[in-house]
Amino acid sequence: MKPADPFGEQDLRRLQTFIYLIPVVGFFPALWSLYRRQGNKQQRAVSRLAVLLATGWLFGYLLLGTGAQASDTVALPFLIMSSLLTSGYFLTNVWLMVRLWRRKSIWLPGLSQVGDRIP
Repeated sequence: MKPADPFGEQDLRRLQTFIYLIPVVGFFPALWSLYRRQGNKQQRAVSRLAVLLATGWLFGYLLLGTGAQASDTVALPFLIMSSLLTSGYFLTNVWLMVRLWRRKSIWLPGLSQVGDRIP
């Protein structure tokens, strides 16, 4: 009789999915997984969602930072919005990681639908 593997294929896939959801850093393995077309259906969906969240955050962060640099009078509101955007991005990823840990679906209304349209 074969001994049970403590790190079965399903556990490794779940660990990879956790890595995709790490804020900022998880963008790169998620993008690589999409580029290589690796993983099962759930992993690809989470990869698309992680890439979409990270690019949206980066785009918003850069725009708000540029707006804060361009104008002296409204710099503070732009910086506050930038910090709220960053906090929201991090909290969303942590929330998705908790849902993954509880083995619930990883789905965000609107964003997941847009991510599913990405090939």
